[in-house]
Amino acid sequence: MDYFIDVLTTFLCLEHFSSLSVYVIKAPATSQQTFDALLEFSKALGKHPVSCKDSPGFIVNRLLVPYMLEAVRLHERGHGSKEDIDVAMKLGAGYPMGLFELLDYVGLDTSKFIIDGWHEKDPDNPLFAPSPLLNKLVAEGKLGKKTGEGFYKHK
Repeated sequence: MDYFIDVLTTFLCLEHFSSLSVYVIKAPATSQQTFDALLEFSKALGKHPVSCKDSPGFIVNRLLVPYMLEAVRLHERGHGSKEDIDVAMKLGAGYPMGLFELLDYVGLDTSKFIIDGWHEKDPDNPLFAPSPLLNKLVAEGKLGKKTGEGFYKHK
């Protein structure tokens, strides 16, 4: 039994999110010593450790994916073209790429997979409601850059 307790106190999650950052997720039974050691290990790798709880999407994707879906919903409702929404976010918010460009870059199938999983776990949350347009594009095999077409055509 002591072995299992020791394993639990040394268990946590390290997730490489980008080339510069890494999530350090502490399990409820993880010891502070183990957590601190992983923070230092991450820094030694030249990463910026970000601590968060174990939750769907952690921090960036939990905020970003519903945000991208809201751009799709705006377009579905006729509030703006995908081009205008992308330009508005690049010029108005300083984004390096628009939300439709980002969806194509990530992959529409990947985004749909994430949203479908979150929707299944929390069907009453409107942030996770499926998008008919996204579902249609994925069904047509238009997955973004990797297939040459998604919201935009790619060469």
